[in-house]
Amino acid sequence: MPDGLDQFDLKILRQLQDDGRLTNNELSERIALSASQCSRRRSRLEAEGYIRGYQAMLDREKLGLDLLVVVAVTLATHNRDNARRFAQLVNDLPEVLEAYSLTGEMDYHLKVVVRGLSDLSRFVNEVLLPHDAVQHVKTSIVLTTLKQFGALPIG
Repeated sequence: MPDGLDQFDLKILRQLQDDGRLTNNELSERIALSASQCSRRRSRLEAEGYIRGYQAMLDREKLGLDLLVVVAVTLATHNRDNARRFAQLVNDLPEVLEAYSLTGEMDYHLKVVVRGLSDLSRFVNEVLLPHDAVQHVKTSIVLTTLKQFGALPIG
């Protein structure tokens, strides 16, 4: 168990991962702690950074973002400045949902959403490949999602 957290804190975190819209009264009923205690604990968990924020989970396909793509990127040169420029590029691209710096054959894996193949082509050929930090790009279109991010395995 992480320092400073007890079983009630972990219960609150688990419940909020399942439904971030729970009121303190609803939390109270689920974990057998008063609503005021739930409120104080939730505020502390937020202030200490255990809870970074709340967001709605949107359906990308209903929003017309039909392609989910994993993009592997190799940098042109491996130095701090090149990595910084690439990180800035990635952070400015709304299509990039997640980005990871990796060990191994490729330098980065990006999780990208686009409307279709023409958007993917534009993204790769007009955004990624022309960037001076990028040497090689390899795309893989996701056919089926077996598991999406759910909840962190806590307690």
